[in-house]
Amino acid sequence: MDKKDIESKIAPFIISMGCFIVDIGIKGDNEITVTVDNETGSISMDDCVMISNEFEKQFDRNSEDYSLTVTSAGLDQPFKILKQFEKAMGTSVEVWIKGGQKITGILVKADEKEISVKHEVTEKAENKKKKYITERTDTFLMSEVNSVKPSIEL
Repeated sequence: MDKKDIESKIAPFIISMGCFIVDIGIKGDNEITVTVDNETGSISMDDCVMISNEFEKQFDRNSEDYSLTVTSAGLDQPFKILKQFEKAMGTSVEVWIKGGQKITGILVKADEKEISVKHEVTEKAENKKKKYITERTDTFLMSEVNSVKPSIEL
């Protein structure tokens, strides 16, 4: 059993639920983790159970000998696929740039090459000591980005 085989057999069911696959992980002795997200909302426990049941219809546990975990893409986890970026458009995200800089702002653009984030910056007025806050949009190549994840606002 490999990722492509798993994806080809369960993706149609997951898509029919209005969801998508974020990742399929296979460790050691067929320890399989399927991470999913919902196109518009969040994944419920019932969604995970339904996906697990469909998986077991497609792969006989007795002949394949696997353990299965179906989980949602957590709010604390970085985005892994473009569809997650697209879902997050217009929402607050944390962007970690290579080199250690962190930017929190609104994701306004995302494609396979780059992302754009609208955020506040503190700037110094020319020839003055006073600083002011302004809003700007910065664009980063995906190759410059370490990770992007939802910003949890309390």
